[in-house]
Amino acid sequence: MLLFWPCAWGLSLAYDFSNGLNTYFFYIILFFFGSVLMRSAGCIVNDIVDKEFDKKVSRTKNRPIASGKISIKLALTYVIFLCFIALLVLLNFNYFTILLALCSMPLAFSYPLMKRYTYWPQLFLGITFNYGLILGWVCITNKMELIPIILYMGAIFWTLGFDTIYGYQDIKDDEIIGVKSTSIKFKKNPKLFLMISYLIFIISLLLIGILMKFEYFFYIFLIIPIFHLFFLQIKNFNKEDPINCLKIFKSNNLLGFLILTNILIGKFF
Repeated sequence: MLLFWPCAWGLSLAYDFSNGLNTYFFYIILFFFGSVLMRSAGCIVNDIVDKEFDKKVSRTKNRPIASGKISIKLALTYVIFLCFIALLVLLNFNYFTILLALCSMPLAFSYPLMKRYTYWPQLFLGITFNYGLILGWVCITNKMELIPIILYMGAIFWTLGFDTIYGYQDIKDDEIIGVKSTSIKFKKNPKLFLMISYLIFIISLLLIGILMKFEYFFYIFLIIPIFHLFFLQIKNFNKEDPINCLKIFKSNNLLGFLILTNILIGKFF
């Protein structure tokens, strides 16, 4: 779902709802299945690449590949199958969208390697995870414009925030085995980093509201996701509690829905 929501944001920003809802829901369904298929393939690739790391981390040591329940050969077969079905979904879009989506493939499958070389793998994840926002816009307009790029940049910081929170589940094991992350880099003051990341995301949403000429309803209802980010997430965040970190991370699914609702309010009101 964290892969799907940005797709829905981009699509909803670009779509002219006066043309009816049939085409909109058609694309929403395509993006949903595309997100499920590509995220599934990406997770398998991640588990293949991280097999040796996963064996040393208590939370991940029982994953199918790390535990030896599934062979790498079988896992790669799953990846090929999932990517083939995803390609069938992709072929329903215009040529520009297809081209941009294919260009994102190296990003999707090279992300797992980043934690070996940089403390910013979450940044790379944000670039990858939110790419669908651009695709959602382009599948309607068939051209690149400033509006989706601004929100895309903001959404990257959203991902930086929530995946940093996610990383605190395994920080002790990660430090021992040498895996890098923003969770480790900013462990002395994570709330400040989260606040800056989420603030940039909110600023991008405000800029989108201005550029799209949304009415004041958009800004009023934006208070809800702001409250979610800064109070339900940052205020309640406890880096020493893995269960707390996972709960806050998962709450971003609701955040994605809230942002979509905000965009739709802006479009209709």
